[in-house]
Amino acid sequence: MNDFIPPLWVSLSFPEIDPVFFRLGPLQFRWYGLMYLLGLLAAYFLIKHRAASRNVPLGATQLSDMIVYAAFGVFLGGRLGYTLFYNTAYYLQNPLKILAVWEGGMSFHGGLLGVCIALSLFCYKKGFAAYTIADLAALAAPIGLGLGRLGNFINGELYGRPTDVSWCMVFPKGGSACRHPSQLYEAALEGMVLFGILWFLGKKATPPGTVFWGFWAGYGLFRSFVELFREPDAHLGFVLGPMTMGQLLSVPMILLGLTMILVGYRTQSNRERAGK
Repeated sequence: MNDFIPPLWVSLSFPEIDPVFFRLGPLQFRWYGLMYLLGLLAAYFLIKHRAASRNVPLGATQLSDMIVYAAFGVFLGGRLGYTLFYNTAYYLQNPLKILAVWEGGMSFHGGLLGVCIALSLFCYKKGFAAYTIADLAALAAPIGLGLGRLGNFINGELYGRPTDVSWCMVFPKGGSACRHPSQLYEAALEGMVLFGILWFLGKKATPPGTVFWGFWAGYGLFRSFVELFREPDAHLGFVLGPMTMGQLLSVPMILLGLTMILVGYRTQSNRERAGK
């Protein structure tokens, strides 16, 4: 698609917010990092509330440990996932750059796998059923996702494709083209809408793991949809026909999530019949 530059009255102005919200000498505190912190804090209080309402014996110390495990899983998995999924050749040639996290480069899909591994280890060491913790963590995940996308928007990164819609924006890093504010689409769908769906599922008498796998399917669906409007990574472009890397990694999430939800309901149904 060619770059589209609409008349000024058509587009919205990009709010050029300083990515650094506080400076203290050489130290810089960025909105994006603050969004991560707020997401973890929100996860702590939401999981605490939901665990109490479900009579899950998750004490304050154990909950703090769980958040720490999840934070390390997100960080390590997200960074390694980015090097593997999005820029393997570069990092093979420059392996020390894997440690240069200040240069950016995190993958949600890698972070998700990292969290799954970290929380599996937490459950093993603390003696919790895996799905009990997975359902609690999945419910809190959309909050962090939505806040993270707002951080991307403030940074003016991960913007959308050129368009002529009336709400398009010219991003400083995106040239003169007016583009979809796809970060806001993701914040709405992967954040607010997905949270609402999982909250609804969590209120129902569903088989263990339904909220967790619902997160997988819901995120995969919304991410695949928004990728239709998001600019593909410049160094990758389209990786399989019209598909982006984000879609290629998200479609299996949809299929696996829906399959495991069906397996859960079938298993529950068989147990109910066997108990009659």
